[in-house]
Amino acid sequence: MNQRLLIIEDDDTFSATLVRALKRRGYEPLAAKDAAAALSLMAAAAPGWVVLDLNLAGESGLALIPRLHEIDPACRIVVLTGYASISTAVDAIKLGAVQYLAKPVDVDTLLRAFGHAVQSDETLAAASAPAAISAVPMSVERMEWEHIQRVLREHKGNISATARALNMHRRTLQRKLSKRPARQ
Repeated sequence: MNQRLLIIEDDDTFSATLVRALKRRGYEPLAAKDAAAALSLMAAAAPGWVVLDLNLAGESGLALIPRLHEIDPACRIVVLTGYASISTAVDAIKLGAVQYLAKPVDVDTLLRAFGHAVQSDETLAAASAPAAISAVPMSVERMEWEHIQRVLREHKGNISATARALNMHRRTLQRKLSKRPARQ
């Protein structure tokens, strides 16, 4: 199995920490800060695994998933984000990511996420059993956050268009987006 990983992360500190931890575990991590460097490294080094930050200097990392798969359809991609939402998780998986994790994440959790992509057929069959529904319903604040994220994505990140679609003042929308989403 290819032990080479490509880390696409614009936070230098987090990237360096991840690189060091992966090297200690016997992997060959490569790091890129932006889309151009990531695509170049992907083509040159052919890593088997990719760790992709959802927000790369204000741009969506989701746009990179199809481009990475064009270069190597077999690469496994795990998306990391500081602000997880169900809508972006669904989008990431639909685009071809094998897992979606919220930061901060430890290296062991990250490596287990890649392991989900190489499970045997028996393990996959067991994993595809219906998941238990949480007894705790999602909070109204979290539902609002999810809805705003979906509408924002539909308008390609355009705050003004999203505010109009939500019948909300633009500054109110910006204030809601600047807050960390409520847990569950």
